Amino acid sequence: MNLETLNTTNGSTSVNCTRNLKITQTVFTVLYTVIFLLGIIMHCLSGWIFFNVPSKSVFIVYLKNSVVADILMILTLPFKILSDSGIGPSQMSVIVCRFSAVIFHESMYINLILLGLIGWDRFVKIVRPHSRNKMDNVSQAKMISVAVWIVMSLLSLPNMILSSEKADLQSSRNCILLKTPLGVEWHKAVSYMGVIIFWFVFISMILFYTIISKKIYDCYINSKRKGNPSRKKRLKVFIVVAVFLLCFAPYHFLRLPYTFTQVGIIKDCQLQNRIYVAKETTQWLAATNVIMDPLIYVMLCKPFRKLIPGFKSSSNCSQEADI
Repeated sequence: MNLETLNTTNGSTSVNCTRNLKITQTVFTVLYTVIFLLGIIMHCLSGWIFFNVPSKSVFIVYLKNSVVADILMILTLPFKILSDSGIGPSQMSVIVCRFSAVIFHESMYINLILLGLIGWDRFVKIVRPHSRNKMDNVSQAKMISVAVWIVMSLLSLPNMILSSEKADLQSSRNCILLKTPLGVEWHKAVSYMGVIIFWFVFISMILFYTIISKKIYDCYINSKRKGNPSRKKRLKVFIVVAVFLLCFAPYHFLRLPYTFTQVGIIKDCQLQNRIYVAKETTQWLAATNVIMDPLIYVMLCKPFRKLIPGFKSSSNCSQEADI
């Protein structure tokens, strides 16, 4: 009942592998359900709050787009939960393969890029504060956000269109079998591009926050000399890189190896199963981004805290971040 035989094809070579689905049908079903419930609660509040916060800064623009991407990702989770648990109809797995999984990954990469843009914004505000009026262009941030949505949608759409092969019990459980030959090649290309995007943002974040760390340390030494050694406020900015590393780094270390198992480059069945479990684990970590992002909103955005019952802040968020 919890076993299935997967078939992957690489040219003329057919590879059969029996996979134990117990972990996805039990453990991850529960874990995704927890994320879905928490995510819905948090983002109903987040969406309402940001609806009442004017887009007066680059930071707020990126946060609002992040909320939309989070909500989109959350809405894909019920399909995965029903499919993995076996509760939903047999066609649910096909819907996941063709649509919801694609939207999940599109939302994930939009969020990943937005975290990189937020990191750049924090870098400018802390390291080059005198340039922030020039850099704090809300219209430009809106155009960048729209461009990110358009580019990621254009990359994702073919993964839906080219998953048009006839569905059966086997292909509904192994998404790659639903793809046309061109769809398989597009899937590989998008996987490679996703990894490139991750590493570009990852390296940028490391550079940004290395420089930010030095700046914060210098400020701490100067304030200590003046008898005011508090640096707690500025350390809040590191929540952005913490969320990025926790949610997205593990998944992208596994992204290419898992793609290789799908297209038959990795043929060893035992290794395939290990990579599959690791992929499911790291993909769940990526999904936790929807409940981690609100930490960024609370810690770095004053108007957000101001509208939460129990939080008091009289400051207007003209430069929005507590840094």
